[in-house]
Amino acid sequence: MLKGIPPILSPELLKILREMGHGDEIILADGNFPAASIAQRLVRSDGNTVPELLDAILTVFPLDEYMQYPVGLMAVVPGDPVVPVIWDEYRTIIKKHDTFTDFEYIERFAFYERTKKAYAVVATSEGAQYANIILKMGVIRQK
Repeated sequence: MLKGIPPILSPELLKILREMGHGDEIILADGNFPAASIAQRLVRSDGNTVPELLDAILTVFPLDEYMQYPVGLMAVVPGDPVVPVIWDEYRTIIKKHDTFTDFEYIERFAFYERTKKAYAVVATSEGAQYANIILKMGVIRQK
């Protein structure tokens, strides 16, 4: 155990986060996402939800302030009646940790293509639909 590090962040996930650099992206994937078949680097976080991981990750992960949208979501497929209420939870969590204006909404297959280029994918047990989220790493400013 380490002081100040949320225990939900496994050693493997902490290593991945530490390896990442400015502009790298990490995907937090829901339980329906084809993470194992797409990911360059796959981190399993079974039993955990995306909101609890997002909250923990953002304690150590700076979002890219140079991008209009440092956070992306998989857009609802046209015609699908699902209303992803989890997005409101994401907005609250992100605002708790960082400056935030809005999400980038990414078409499903474009999201898959972007995931193939991401530094890593974290596979969760999240049951909500359209709960997949992309985080783009920023920089930590020297004081």
